[in-house]
Amino acid sequence: MKFTDYLLKEVTPIWESYYSHPFIAEIGKGTLPKEKFRFYIVQDYIYLLDYAKVFALGVVKAREEDTMQEFSKLLDGILNSEMGTHRHYVKELGITPEEVAKTKASLANTSYTKYMLAEAFTGGMAEITVALLACSWSYYLIGLHLASIPGAKDDPFYGNWIQTYSGEAYNQMNDWLLDLTNKYCENLDSFQKEKLLEIFINTSKYEYMFWDMSYKMEF
Repeated sequence: MKFTDYLLKEVTPIWESYYSHPFIAEIGKGTLPKEKFRFYIVQDYIYLLDYAKVFALGVVKAREEDTMQEFSKLLDGILNSEMGTHRHYVKELGITPEEVAKTKASLANTSYTKYMLAEAFTGGMAEITVALLACSWSYYLIGLHLASIPGAKDDPFYGNWIQTYSGEAYNQMNDWLLDLTNKYCENLDSFQKEKLLEIFINTSKYEYMFWDMSYKMEF
C-alpha cells in the first residue's frame, strides 16, 4: 500500500462529509446562492496566496534539482492555472482587486494557512507535501464527484469550477504531489508516519471548516 493510500483510508469519513455539506451539494445542484460563492472566492483567493508559499518552501528545501523543478511546476499551477479559475469568477462576480486587498482572511482561513506554513517551516519535505495534499487531492475528488452529477458540468455558472477541478490538467498537478508525497514518506518509521497522519487529518478538518465558513459567510 502506498503511503497516500494509507492517508486516504484514514480520512475517508471526513472527506465523504464534504460531499453532503450544503456548499458542495448546492454547487452540484446549481442552487448555491451566488453571494455565498462570492464570499468563498474572495477567501479562497486569499488562501491560495499563502498556499503557494508552502510550494515555494518546497523549492527552498528540496535538495535535488528535479524536485525543485517539480515544486516550481506545482507553484506555477497554483498561481496560474488554479488562480485563473478564480480570476474568471472575480470578473464574473464583479470583485475588484481593491476589494480582495481590503478583505481580511476569516479566522478559519488564517488558522488553516498558518498551520500549513508552520508545519512546512519546521518540517522537511515529507511535512511540506503532506500539509499541501489534503487541499489538492480533496478538491480533485470533489470535482469528480460533482462532475458525475448529470448536468452539473454544464451549469452556466458553476460548470467552470467543476470542470477545472475534475479536469485532466488539475489531475496531473495533483498526481505530481501524490508522487512526491510517496517519494518522501515511503521509508519513514512508524512514529514519523503517525505525525504526518496527524497533519493530514488536521488539514482535512480545516478543509471542512473552510466549506462551512464559506457557506455561513463567517469571518
